[in-house]
Amino acid sequence: MNMMVPNPVPAPAPLKTLSDTGLSMVMMRDVLLKTMFRKSCETAREIAAAVCMPVPLAQELVDIIRKAGLVEATGTLHAGKGGDMGFQLTEAGKARALDALSQSEYYGAMPVPLEIYKQQTRKQSVRNVQITRDALLRSMGHLILPPNLIDQLGPAVGSGRSVLMYGPPGNGKSSIAEGIRAALGDHIYIPHALEYAGQVITLFDPIVHTPVPVKPEDPNCLRKTGPRFDERYIVCQRPTVMTGGELTLSMLDLNYNPVARTYQASLQLKSSGGVFIVDDLGRQEEPPQSLINRWIVPMEMGYDILALQSGEKFEVPFDTLVVFSTNFHPNKLFDGAALRRIFFKVLIDGPTQEDFLKIFAMVAKKKKVPLDEAALVHMLKQKYPTIDYVYANFHAPFLLDQIIAICEYEGIPYQMTPDLIDRAWENLFVSEVEFSH
Repeated sequence: MNMMVPNPVPAPAPLKTLSDTGLSMVMMRDVLLKTMFRKSCETAREIAAAVCMPVPLAQELVDIIRKAGLVEATGTLHAGKGGDMGFQLTEAGKARALDALSQSEYYGAMPVPLEIYKQQTRKQSVRNVQITRDALLRSMGHLILPPNLIDQLGPAVGSGRSVLMYGPPGNGKSSIAEGIRAALGDHIYIPHALEYAGQVITLFDPIVHTPVPVKPEDPNCLRKTGPRFDERYIVCQRPTVMTGGELTLSMLDLNYNPVARTYQASLQLKSSGGVFIVDDLGRQEEPPQSLINRWIVPMEMGYDILALQSGEKFEVPFDTLVVFSTNFHPNKLFDGAALRRIFFKVLIDGPTQEDFLKIFAMVAKKKKVPLDEAALVHMLKQKYPTIDYVYANFHAPFLLDQIIAICEYEGIPYQMTPDLIDRAWENLFVSEVEFSH
């Protein structure tokens, strides 16, 4: 079976008129004035690029603000900037910009109203993605997995519902979670910022969102096609938010910066259209049951409730595949009601001896450490009986990195011997010995 090529996500329509932005004239005016003040934009082309609007609309907005006496033409044609007319803020414009900055430091790209973004979210929902077995195999081809694991993960990922992966530590749960994101494959549109009730919420986060290069229009083309989509959005890979023991409930709410007087989107809002991975569940300060309770309504209803500083609550899309990963047994973390709400539960157990040897050989080849039969037999017959033959995926890279460190320290070629296995093994586990003080 060939891997399916995902259908392109419908792009947000390019802006044709100022009213298409969905923003009030006051909002557009203030964002433009603040941007000109902070970024020293002079020409309509520079202003358009800074506020992410087509040049004709930026020019129209400048003309409106000029009539209000907030912007004036400098009378200078910039030869190095395509002969464009220059503009600058008047004293009244600077005063209005400073007043607007005192209310919110946000400037730059015009925000997208929340209601308009909701429409785009439905078009690019993670639940619209058709995942095939081939796609999962390709994204996890570097992992040696039990044959039935892909068949368990496939329906879970394809449904866009929550997944709980559990099992002993060091067996690739985090790598599998990242492979799930890679399998999604296509691109979506992320706004720089959202607008709700006159407040701006920054959404694009370079740590979470990976932009996809968009082929620029040929400057020598006689017929200009104009923007192909609303420039307030950035084309990105489907996002992945990965959190671990640092996750707190406050990260799942809007983050208000009292100095800049701006909001930053919550983690799950940033992950819209992608994957939210909660790694090491059970290691957070918050009880796992509390974290799950926070997500029960969003996971079941497809929307989340956030609140502004004023206390006003509002709905935002909850369109993310939540992947929980834990080293604890689920029955020790949640009550029955919470477990029912996690749609899929997948056990990620340690490898068999056969799979462990495959992993060991693959890692050794990658790290350029030649295999040695006597050393392998020694490890399997002398070392693993001491831990009841419990194999883990992380053992291979850990032991081989230890061997490499010893070889480099002693100035000898990379090699594998029973003695080196013994020395590496000493760092794999801590001996149960009493301290002598």
